[in-house]
Amino acid sequence: MTVTARPARLGRDYRLLWSATVASRFGDTLRTPALALLAVALTRDPRTVALVTVAGQLPPLLLGLLGGVYADRWEHRRTMAVVGALRAAVVAGLAVAVALGRAGPALLVLVAVLLATLGALFDAASFALLPALVPTGALPTANGRLQAGTAVAGGFLGAPLAGVLFAASAALPFTVDAVTFAVAALLVLALRPPVDRSAPPSTRTPAGPGTPTDPSAPAGGARRRGALWREAGEGLRWLRGEPVLWRVTLLSAGSNLAISALMAVLVLYALDLLRVPPGGYGLLAAGTILGGLAGALGAGRLAARLGPVTALRWVLLGQAVALTGLALARSPLPGGLALAVFAAGTTVWNSLFAAYGQARVPAGLLGRVGAAQRMVGLVSAPVGAAAAGLAGAAYGVASVIAATAVVTGLVSVVAWRVLRPARPSDGPTTAGTAARPGPPRSR
Repeated sequence: MTVTARPARLGRDYRLLWSATVASRFGDTLRTPALALLAVALTRDPRTVALVTVAGQLPPLLLGLLGGVYADRWEHRRTMAVVGALRAAVVAGLAVAVALGRAGPALLVLVAVLLATLGALFDAASFALLPALVPTGALPTANGRLQAGTAVAGGFLGAPLAGVLFAASAALPFTVDAVTFAVAALLVLALRPPVDRSAPPSTRTPAGPGTPTDPSAPAGGARRRGALWREAGEGLRWLRGEPVLWRVTLLSAGSNLAISALMAVLVLYALDLLRVPPGGYGLLAAGTILGGLAGALGAGRLAARLGPVTALRWVLLGQAVALTGLALARSPLPGGLALAVFAAGTTVWNSLFAAYGQARVPAGLLGRVGAAQRMVGLVSAPVGAAAAGLAGAAYGVASVIAATAVVTGLVSVVAWRVLRPARPSDGPTTAGTAARPGPPRSR
């Protein structure tokens, strides 16, 4: 008789972190469309409106590695709480300026830059904190539930409510956003100090500010004296020296190229080729969110059944099939089903990608390696969106959807060729060995 192990309980501290993350995401999905609506209300110059959007996208790419450095230098709970309080203050200030009629395009750009920069630090600290709150085997489930919570808060609650609140008062969505950041900060402060799970149970102690939990990491004073970019490079070098995680990161970049291209023209494809009526586009979006939610909730079970690396290969294959179905679809129902399957694969990939890294990266490098993963994985997104716009104008949006299917199929073929589960002897690389990786290992 086969005995199935009961899933590990995620615990009180995980629930607090989950609540803080979901609250922040809810506020983000109120603020982002409200910023766009406010920009349009202030100016009809498309260059200015686009600048507000770009201002919120560039900081994670340009400064994300530095966010990882500070996430590793500082105690994670306090970092997240301070960042939450600062973001609440920034958005509250914007709400006051809007209410007084003093908000101009320059202020919107400044706010977008500040919030995106602080968000990169918050994300790096959150990524590094999670492995200290839940057992390693529960990381796929924990990340999946985070994905599910943010999908519901963003897709079903925040995004539909943003326009309603803005119509009632231009300052209202920013006021609510400030409250969500303050709530998130208070929830994080309620967390107990995490312990180093890599240490023997009899020697585990709470991780304090400036104290690395990884024995191989430099001491706090040495880290403070080190150059920021050198420390940032340590995370990137570690990632480059861990073959499986580096390959998964590059595959994410390839996949994000297709995802960004898809999102750039999706509304045109839905209205013109799937013949979705304008009033029904929200239903198509809701179906996509439901697919993503189902994938997030099933990520832990899929990882337990197949193993995370094998599951990632199957996810890419499923997404390639889904995009092929979308490229062939010419009516709302099959197109909506294809999008739902694709969205499910995206949330499973995100959950397992994060969990795999969190389980293998030394605790003292988690912030920097997580930031490096996100930077490398997302660097292709602006390229995909720009290419989709140019190709759509020249050859039509149907060609863009077909191209995304081809790109995802190629990424899937590469994944099946290069991704192999790590051998039991392949433990996490230390910071010291990452700078000089040995000969490539055959997997």
